[in-house]
Amino acid sequence: MKLDRVLGGIFGVCVGDALGLPVQFQTREERKAKPVTDMTGYGAFRVPPGTWSDDSSLTLCLAESLCGGYDLGDIAGKFRRWLYEGYWTPFNKAFDVGGTTFRAIERLERGVDPRRSGDTGEDCNGNGSLMRILPLAFAVRGLDAPTRFRRVHEVSAITHAHPRTLVACGIYVQTALGLLEGLGAAEAVERMRGVVTEQYGEGAAARGALKDASAGELPHLGRILARSAKEFASLPEGEIRSGGYVVDTLEAALWCLLNSRSYEDTVLKAVNLGWDTDTTAAVAGGLGGILHGLGKIPERWMETIAMRQKIEELSRRLHGSLAHGPPDERGA
Repeated sequence: MKLDRVLGGIFGVCVGDALGLPVQFQTREERKAKPVTDMTGYGAFRVPPGTWSDDSSLTLCLAESLCGGYDLGDIAGKFRRWLYEGYWTPFNKAFDVGGTTFRAIERLERGVDPRRSGDTGEDCNGNGSLMRILPLAFAVRGLDAPTRFRRVHEVSAITHAHPRTLVACGIYVQTALGLLEGLGAAEAVERMRGVVTEQYGEGAAARGALKDASAGELPHLGRILARSAKEFASLPEGEIRSGGYVVDTLEAALWCLLNSRSYEDTVLKAVNLGWDTDTTAAVAGGLGGILHGLGKIPERWMETIAMRQKIEELSRRLHGSLAHGPPDERGA
């Protein structure tokens, strides 16, 4: 696994997040009237250019935990430190905290096991676990498919445990794995469709594949799974939604990736869809960063990013810790 792809993926999330944060909640019409073309600041949260939000903070918490092995308890502990201590935040204070994530971490603080802390309700299918799941792609390479997907489900379910979100996170990580292998965007999406259908589709349990995410959720992700990458990419922008619903964020991120030729184009396209701009750009940016590599993220953006040196050090440590294969499971 190339260091450039790990650095690209982690910084891809952070840069996308920082680009979208100042215009979060603005409509698509507002973005079309005044498109984002470069890094800005202040705006929605009155923070300087290069500031990233909870999307990146939780991504970095997960990345750091994975450096020491796979341990749900340790991951959950770092999430608690983020919320209550400002761990892995630009200014030592968590902000822009999603409701589902907040409630789950409160349960963790009360001693609830991380395998039972996440919300399972259908109305809790926000994008709060999708936005932070990318580092797991680096850490599940080399594992058999059921184990890969099980770990994705477990990490998502710390906060978001509804099967629809578990499947969405599985789709995202599987796409990232294809990019890590050197596939192009369309090739990675096509491979993902085959693997995901095998894991979640009808008869999956009989083949020894997963059964903890219902195949009944697949229709909700049908625009991704039932269409070729080319067909999905050809959907008009007006049919791509960019709010906080996990399916919308996943679709928007893949659509931006498939319709762009550079990291810069990917994240700017995502931001200018409007609404949940920071998370859409973070999710798209993680994939774009893996595909294009760190060197293709504009330096004018990189030089603004909060805690740049610490993020680079963490990314290098994560890469080094995975040099000999996936992390061992340390328990919950």
